[in-house]
Amino acid sequence: MERVMRGERIGDEAVTGGDGAAESEPGLESEKKELPPGPLSGVRVVDLTQVLAGPYCTMLLADLGADVVKVESPQGDMMRANGPFFPEDEERPFGGYFQSVNRNKRSIVLDLKTSEGLAQFRALTKSAAILVENYSAGVMDRFGLSYESLAAENPALVYASIRGFGDPRTGESPYVDWPAFDIIAQGMGGFMSMTGEGPGRPVKAGPGIGDLFPAALVTVGILAALRHAEQTGMGQYVDVAMYDAILSMCDRIVYQYSYTGTVPAPQGNSHPLFCPYGVFPTSDGHVIVAAPSDRHWQRLCVAIGQAALAEDARFLTNPDRVRNADEVRAMLRAWTGVRTTSQAMSVLGGRVPAAPVNTVVDIFADPHVQAREMLVELEQPGVDRPGVVAGVPVKLTLTPGSVRHRAPLLGEHTAEILAELELPAPRVPTRFPKG
Repeated sequence: MERVMRGERIGDEAVTGGDGAAESEPGLESEKKELPPGPLSGVRVVDLTQVLAGPYCTMLLADLGADVVKVESPQGDMMRANGPFFPEDEERPFGGYFQSVNRNKRSIVLDLKTSEGLAQFRALTKSAAILVENYSAGVMDRFGLSYESLAAENPALVYASIRGFGDPRTGESPYVDWPAFDIIAQGMGGFMSMTGEGPGRPVKAGPGIGDLFPAALVTVGILAALRHAEQTGMGQYVDVAMYDAILSMCDRIVYQYSYTGTVPAPQGNSHPLFCPYGVFPTSDGHVIVAAPSDRHWQRLCVAIGQAALAEDARFLTNPDRVRNADEVRAMLRAWTGVRTTSQAMSVLGGRVPAAPVNTVVDIFADPHVQAREMLVELEQPGVDRPGVVAGVPVKLTLTPGSVRHRAPLLGEHTAEILAELELPAPRVPTRFPKG
C-alpha cells in the first residue's frame, strides 16, 4: 500500500504562519517518498466547488499535478463536518469523505461577501489557468464574478461549471433553477429506469455516478479547452449538466428506443443483447461470467465440463443464447452454486471473462490493488493512524500522477497563497476549527 504522510497534526490552537507549515510529526519524514510533479505541474486551478462532483473533478486535476487552490468561506466546505471519522478523532477537521476528494489541494479562506474578499479572489483568478465551480446558475453573476467579467481580466481562463441542468450559456433548460444531487441525475438521466431487479423497481447505483461521471466529463472538457487556450491564448466556458452526463452514459436506452421502439426496463444483472452475461451465486458469494462471444462460450463449456453444449443448436451463436437465456443461466447457476467462489474462479479465471464480486475486504487483500497502487494511506490530522483513500487510476509512463499529500485544513494556506499574489496577509489569521 502506497504511504503518503505529508502534512502535520493539528495543535490545540494551530494558526497559519507565513510559510503555511508547522513542524513535521516525528518519525514520518523517513516514510515520505519523492513523488513526480505530474503533467499539469504549473497549472493553477481555482476550485470553488463543494460536496462531490466539483471536488472530484479538481481532485483529478490535482492528482495530475495541478496546483488546486480550494477557495472556502470562513465556514468551510459543508463536507468537512461529514464523516466518516475515526472514533478517537476529537478534533474532526475533516473526515474520510472530504479527505478522499480533496487530497493534493491547498485551502484559502476568502469571504466573497466582502470587497476585500472579492478583490483577493480576482487577483487569484488572474493567476490561474482554470476555474471550476458548481454553484447554482446565476450565483457567480450575483457575486459580480461572472465568466465574462473574469475572462475580461484573464482572456486565457478556462471556466468550468457542473450543474444539475447546465448553464443557460450553452442551452437553457426548463429546469435550470432546480437543485440537483446524484440521485436526481440518475433518475432523470435514465439510469434508474434501466437498473434494478425487474420492471417497476428502479434502483440507484451504489457509488454517486450522478456526480462522478459528470466530474470526469468536465475534466475532459477542461483539458481540451486548456489545450486550445495554450495554442491561441483564448479560454472558454466549459459546461456539463449532470442530467446530460448520465443520459450520455445510458446511451443504450436511446438507440434501443430509436431503432426498435422498445422502452428498456430493469432486468437485474442480465443483459438484453448478450448471453451469458451476468452474476451467478456460489456457495459463499457470487461470480460474474461474461462470455457472449462464440469463442468464449466454447471455452466456458469446456471449462465447466459441458463441451457438448458448444455444439448444441440452441446455443451456437450469441443471438441463439439470448433467445434461450433462461436455460443458459440455469445451467450456469447449477454449476456455480455447488462451488465456492475460489473454486469457481480457479476453473474460470483467465480462461473466460469471469470475476468474483469483491467486497471492500477482498479489495484490500487483492494483489492487483497493491501492484497498481490503488490504495493510498494519508495522514489524518488529529489521530495517530492514517486513513486510506483510493489511488490514481490514470497511469502515465513519463509524467505519472500521484497522491502527494493529505487534504488541507480550513484556510491552511491562506497566508501562503496571498503572499504568492503579493497581497497582504489576512488581518485575522485563520484558525483551524476542531469540528
